[in-house]
Amino acid sequence: MKTVRQLLEGKGHEVAAISPDKSMFEAMQLMAARNVGALLVLDGGGKLVGIVTERDYARRMYLLNKSEKDVLVSEFMTRQVAYVRPNQTNEDCMALITDKRLRHLPVLENEQVIGVLSIGDMVKDNISEKDFIINQLVNYIRG
Repeated sequence: MKTVRQLLEGKGHEVAAISPDKSMFEAMQLMAARNVGALLVLDGGGKLVGIVTERDYARRMYLLNKSEKDVLVSEFMTRQVAYVRPNQTNEDCMALITDKRLRHLPVLENEQVIGVLSIGDMVKDNISEKDFIINQLVNYIRG
């Protein structure tokens, strides 16, 4: 089972982020431009203070009866963010995502964000690992 650090080495450490004082309009523009479903919300010092997702927008925006240009990310973001550390395993991540019903996990090291893993990243790794095991078994059987 791969560690989070190994998963990030393969995927990269790029993080799509926004500050809490930006508008939801700007957040949605950034998500569209980056083709991502979530943005980490980082304060001026780079500290993780929340996460905002397309789902947040879809489920809550219409309730506010305001323009997304008038609503700040800080009003929408989830403040209690589940995260993982680089030494944890894919299995740890899958358990957390399943338990908390999440799609994105920030990776923190020394309280700094060093990457983000999505449920897709973890499923891709699981499939790759299973394919490797199947190939090894097929080669063993064939002799």
